[in-house]
Amino acid sequence: MVSKAGLLSAPLAGWMMLALTGNAAAQTVEDRARAAASASQAKTGDSDALQQNYLTPGLSGGSVSTINGATSFSPNLACQKTATMIEILAQPASTGDLGTLSISRDKDLDGTFDEALSMPKPVSGVCANGIIGCDAGTWNNCHNYQWAVGSAGELKLSEVDLSALSACYCINASCGSNLAWTNLATVLKDIGGGVVGALTTADPRIAVTQAAVDGPVIRYTGAQTTSCTSAPAVSVTSYASDASSLTSDANAASQVSSVFQTLAGSPAGLGKSQEMRDCAVTRNLSLQSSTASDIIQRSAGGFASYDYGDGTIAFAMGSPSDNSLSGSCTLYDFHMTLHVTDASRLTSVRLTSWFADDWGQVRIDGKLVSWGPGDWQGNGLPGGVCEQKKTFYAYPNLDLTHYLTNGDHDIWLRVAVALGGETYALISASVDSACHLTETLTDTCVANAADTSCHLYNETVDGVQTFVNGINTGLKPLSQSRIISSSACQQSVTRDFYERDRRYQCVASTATPDLTRGAYIIDHSTETLLADRTTAADGTVTTSNSAFALPDRGTVSSCEAVCKTRAPKVNADAALAGVVGSKQNDAASYDTFYHACTSANTCPLGSGEELVTDCGCIDDFPEAVVMMQSLRLSGADLVCTATQR
Repeated sequence: MVSKAGLLSAPLAGWMMLALTGNAAAQTVEDRARAAASASQAKTGDSDALQQNYLTPGLSGGSVSTINGATSFSPNLACQKTATMIEILAQPASTGDLGTLSISRDKDLDGTFDEALSMPKPVSGVCANGIIGCDAGTWNNCHNYQWAVGSAGELKLSEVDLSALSACYCINASCGSNLAWTNLATVLKDIGGGVVGALTTADPRIAVTQAAVDGPVIRYTGAQTTSCTSAPAVSVTSYASDASSLTSDANAASQVSSVFQTLAGSPAGLGKSQEMRDCAVTRNLSLQSSTASDIIQRSAGGFASYDYGDGTIAFAMGSPSDNSLSGSCTLYDFHMTLHVTDASRLTSVRLTSWFADDWGQVRIDGKLVSWGPGDWQGNGLPGGVCEQKKTFYAYPNLDLTHYLTNGDHDIWLRVAVALGGETYALISASVDSACHLTETLTDTCVANAADTSCHLYNETVDGVQTFVNGINTGLKPLSQSRIISSSACQQSVTRDFYERDRRYQCVASTATPDLTRGAYIIDHSTETLLADRTTAADGTVTTSNSAFALPDRGTVSSCEAVCKTRAPKVNADAALAGVVGSKQNDAASYDTFYHACTSANTCPLGSGEELVTDCGCIDDFPEAVVMMQSLRLSGADLVCTATQR
């Protein structure tokens, strides 16, 4: 078992940023650190805990909780993810073969199975990278198939020689009784391992995080973790066969990497205190089309608005019904508020007509603009006889445009009524409702340009590099035309530039960084002594030494505790000459297993397993070397050559 701690160090660094509950004031820093370490160890102490708590939910879209369990969230570590990427169903037949073997696959990782594959004949043998199909219940007329991926990314089986397959074994009745049923979980894992191996070899972006066996079904959780594009090629895999190109490619990548250039341009990289400031000059263009009511509208008073849809709108006010007003030379006031949004687009605003029975006045923002039938310009009652015994009609068509600036304006209609009377006023407005171009410049470079400690380092104008590393390239973009559109219209606009992206190099400090103090501390300190040297403002240098000790770090196991077990089996391995067990005097053998030990340091024995080596740091490397060397030498002895031995 290999610990997966190294795989998760980066994500866990972000996930473990939390505050543990408790009275911090009553605890020392060391107490809180040990409490945090214990809580972290409970969730990340072994590979199984890491996989269960972080790896599987992190890549499959599940929920991840902080160490203290106070906060849960769903990290987005994959380009695409699915709870079940592959589902394999195997059902043994009476002959011991797998009579049914079907594979469902979520090819595009959208949560829905979109590919299905069924075997054309019973499966008599299983290999690490394929299957063997023979006549049911026998090892006759066998065909060997290897898992592969087609040009369209589909899973398929390709018929190959047996030598192309590895770790094959027989599962049907010709090799033993109920081998498939008895070892169904192992058979499913071996078949699934071959399928997953073919898929991940064809598309290195795919990651499988968990396999779960449920009776005759095994399900794999998967995700696409790198190279978030539609093309399955991952260029970094080429370095496995050509490691020498890594240096040149890394140098080329550094030249266009903003991260590398930031580090290279930092005070440590440059040897002086400088900083880079990014800014931009952006031209903002928009088209605005408005209706008449968008430009001028009745916001209060009056009794009607008439939008004719051709840029003309009218507003009515008063009480026009015959004898709707009564009194004995009584004054009535009617007010209407007109709100102007954009006065520049008012082409005409006129007092078209009005009438009054008996006397009337029209004011705008308190200024008298029309009156009748006689000379009535004051705020009191008219000077003549109040009762006129007729209605006074006026059609002044008076221009009010210059009164209507942006904002609210009060239209005031006053009428003096004797006995019965009525009044009415109509104001008409014409507006420019055509599309208008609005243009502004957003310049965030003003402060940098005015700073004498800054100079222009890089500039790109509409994609053309005009300054590189402080040098004018002499290049200048041509004027460009762009189509500016709105929901109602569009317009072609030509400008000399639209976007200037600039980087200024500014001197943050005239003094170069002093690294001598850090060098002194490193050179003169020990595990128990902290040395320091400081320089005062007057240049006086002071050295000091103080005792230094780290808190007890406790003991950490040198490895993840594992145990070794074995379970008896019948040798059903398959080779070119047939089933290996049939060539042996005794086909009985053992399968060897390695398990991660529990938190109580006990070995989780599987069904039918017996303990070989108890929990601890098991090192079987010498045994593995002997086995590999034995296979190599035995293979060499079988080679027929003309050389005398």
